Amino acid sequence: MDAPILVNLQNLPFLPKQNPTYDSKQWNSLIKRHAKLKNDNAILTAYAHMESLGVLPDSTTMPLILKACGNLKVLERGKRIHRDIVNVDLIDDVRVGTSLVDFYCKCGRFEDALCVFDSMPHRDVVAWNAMISGSVECEECEEAINLFVEMQKENLRPNSRTMVSLLLACEQLLEVRLGKEIHGYCLRNGVLDVSPHVGSALIKLYSMFDVKLAYHVFRLLDSSSTVIWNAMITGYFDAGNYLKLLELFISMLKKEVKHDGVTILVVVQACAAFACSEFGLQVHQFVIKHYLCADLHILNALINMYKKMGRLESSSNLFASSPNKDVALCNSILCAYIESGFHEEAIILFRKMLEAGTKPNEGSVGIMLSLLTDLGNGLRNGRSLHAHVIKSGMETNASSRNALINMYGELGCTEESLQIFNESGVSDVVSWNTLILALAQNNQRSCVWTLFREMMESDIKPNSHTAVSILAACDNESFLPAGRSIHAYIIKSGIEIDAALNTALSKMYMNCSDEVASVNLFEGFRYKDIISWNSMIADYVNNGQAYKALSLFHHMVLEVEPNSSTIITALSACTHLANLPLGLSLHGYTIRKETLLGASLSLGIALITMYARCGNMEYAEKIFKSLEKRNSVSWNTMIAGYGMHGCGSDAVLAFSQMLEEGFMPTDITFISVLSACSHSGLIEDGLRLYHSMIQDFHITPKLVHYACVVDLLSRGGRLDEAMDFISSMPIAPDASIWRALLGACRIYSEIKYVKIISEKLIELEPTNAGNYILLSNVYAATGLWSEVKKLRVLLEKNGLVKPPGKSWIVVRNKLHEFIAGDKSHPQCDGIYKKLSYLLSSIKERGYIPDLRWVLHDEEDEEKLKRLSSHSEKLAIAFALINVGGRGPILITKNLRVCGDCHEFSKHISKLVGRNIVLRDGSRYHHFSDGVCSCKDYW
Repeated sequence: MDAPILVNLQNLPFLPKQNPTYDSKQWNSLIKRHAKLKNDNAILTAYAHMESLGVLPDSTTMPLILKACGNLKVLERGKRIHRDIVNVDLIDDVRVGTSLVDFYCKCGRFEDALCVFDSMPHRDVVAWNAMISGSVECEECEEAINLFVEMQKENLRPNSRTMVSLLLACEQLLEVRLGKEIHGYCLRNGVLDVSPHVGSALIKLYSMFDVKLAYHVFRLLDSSSTVIWNAMITGYFDAGNYLKLLELFISMLKKEVKHDGVTILVVVQACAAFACSEFGLQVHQFVIKHYLCADLHILNALINMYKKMGRLESSSNLFASSPNKDVALCNSILCAYIESGFHEEAIILFRKMLEAGTKPNEGSVGIMLSLLTDLGNGLRNGRSLHAHVIKSGMETNASSRNALINMYGELGCTEESLQIFNESGVSDVVSWNTLILALAQNNQRSCVWTLFREMMESDIKPNSHTAVSILAACDNESFLPAGRSIHAYIIKSGIEIDAALNTALSKMYMNCSDEVASVNLFEGFRYKDIISWNSMIADYVNNGQAYKALSLFHHMVLEVEPNSSTIITALSACTHLANLPLGLSLHGYTIRKETLLGASLSLGIALITMYARCGNMEYAEKIFKSLEKRNSVSWNTMIAGYGMHGCGSDAVLAFSQMLEEGFMPTDITFISVLSACSHSGLIEDGLRLYHSMIQDFHITPKLVHYACVVDLLSRGGRLDEAMDFISSMPIAPDASIWRALLGACRIYSEIKYVKIISEKLIELEPTNAGNYILLSNVYAATGLWSEVKKLRVLLEKNGLVKPPGKSWIVVRNKLHEFIAGDKSHPQCDGIYKKLSYLLSSIKERGYIPDLRWVLHDEEDEEKLKRLSSHSEKLAIAFALINVGGRGPILITKNLRVCGDCHEFSKHISKLVGRNIVLRDGSRYHHFSDGVCSCKDYW
């Protein structure tokens, strides 16, 4: 398609004063002046005027016109000019013929270029060079080599441009042997001394195979050429040898070799990749000193460098200081904001782009679509952005289309993803892969298999990314056969198993409970990258094996330098185990390695989460206050932390402060604050916030929000209101909602709604043993032992097993785990002796065992024996033997703490003068001097 001619004929500068004029010299002179100004549109406009007057350009001007056509990629215009001159003398001029060859190659029409070249009556070195370089540009590299052979047969001496083109061909063909032969030819014929670009091309070629060899060539070349130095610096960058690159740059400065924008651009990128903050700051000062800040490419690289160093404020200041902001620069700072978790700033900047007239491109759209899943009103914003894409005419662009498919998929709107895919008409392999992944992530497995079959029947060939997308659908044990079949297909189809695909296969086997296959794939892969390690650690955490995750992390540190993602995952493992000592060690590691890890907001949030979930809200608050900048996620984390520690008032206060600082709450914010109100009995505050979410912030409630409200009302004993609320819900309640109501029935010994709740739970989750146990506990609490017996028989009949209650504590980096009545621990005798002493001591101080928490129909003596050996009690006794000093004792339990153990812990805290922190399945209890932080509201 021809580019539009934007120059107005009436206002065209330098038009001949005679109007009209038929003097070809004036027109040719005008075109040459436009060529000097590199104004291709003006050249073609002037030529159009010449055509209308019947004036023909001369042999020096016609090449300029054809060059303008090539630069603007106006194929039809160039072909028309070719047709116009085919029967005149101009066609026989070697310069015109060469320009036609160059034009067709720039437009990707290799066959047309070759046809022109073959028909030329005379071909000089320039013509051969145009055809050879054009062949490389059209990726016809083998043809370029053949042309070089033919050129020599015509006794023409190749020059430096010929050699550069041939070396580029060798680079594309990965032909180092042929490159060495060309190198030898250059040495024999002195070509290396003629132009530094030949040496630059040689260094670039050798760097692809052996950077040491490239450096050897570099040392033998002209040491004063900026082009040569840039080639070597770039070679080190491509090889990932950033230290050598920076050393070479310092050497360049010492030898006073002139640098340029390319030099500085690569050095800045190396500082970012090498996480060399101090040197990066010095390079920035160098940029300022040499007035290079106006170079948007360098400015862009500096913004990215500071982003990777975790210095978002520096990135933001750089962006603000630039008087000229192109779309690439805007995209870079958008990425910086989003990757650092500052979504609100990204949205504000995007709006400013539109207001300032900076037209977003496909990259801008893709960046903005990527953040919408983290916003409470993400779907509404996503649809607005979709409308902008259509209005801007970007819906035909494949990258924008794929970004929309992905966005709707991540928001759970797979029907919209399918609609975009189907309406696109022609879809590439990326579109197929994106849609398959969207369906897999939304558990629409039958659609995944169907789509994959359709893909195989189409002209699109599945690749390794397709396999990664399909494997995402195999996420539990029942899909192990399907996962194995996909693995077999990958091998049979010859799909290369790269690091990403090997990681996906390993993840699939781990999720499908085949740990042996997962570990074998991981350990057997030779080219593990840091993503492979991080994924394996995360797989252990996500599959309830946090201890193995930490073991693998310790192994990793010996082989690979962890990044911030590694530390975040390791902190997650600490959180699962409530391993505060190791969490503290990891925090110390991040401080020591700050130059490598950067001051990442995500890392800060992970530390807040770890401290909050390991029972230390004081440290969590310190980290939160020390954050350079905050975002909605950091506020959400603090609010959730306050909630799980029973500090509902602090959570509500934090919510108010969040609004005061200008942050918009998301749906996650309201989950956290509603849960906090529920745990602290702030019923009216919770209901007010729920209504505010809908009316003031226009967030549509999800099932989890409804569950929070039901829990809020139920815990407060307002069971009738909770039941009315469930009845008024616009969507069907799930099991979590009925479970919240059932838990309250147990607390208040209310069986009014138990029958209907039990029917709903068994209908929704017939294989969840926990539901049967909770029902059994409700009946046991009200003395209905016949109903308890029926439920236990039903459990056995269905082959369901109750998850055992267990408590654990970490002492000197070792995990000690206990179950009720446990006698397997090496210190068993000492633990029971200590426990016996504790029980007798607190009984003297008023403790009375609450036998109601023994959910078995047996004699009181047996109940007392069973109650006295609950896992929490064993863990506390063990801790008092092994944890010296006066510091708090941190115990973790997988299920909800029983009422008697709660009373026991209060009495023990007063008896021994120690704070006991107990994390159960739903919240934290801080026992101090005989009082619990939950105020017995739990």
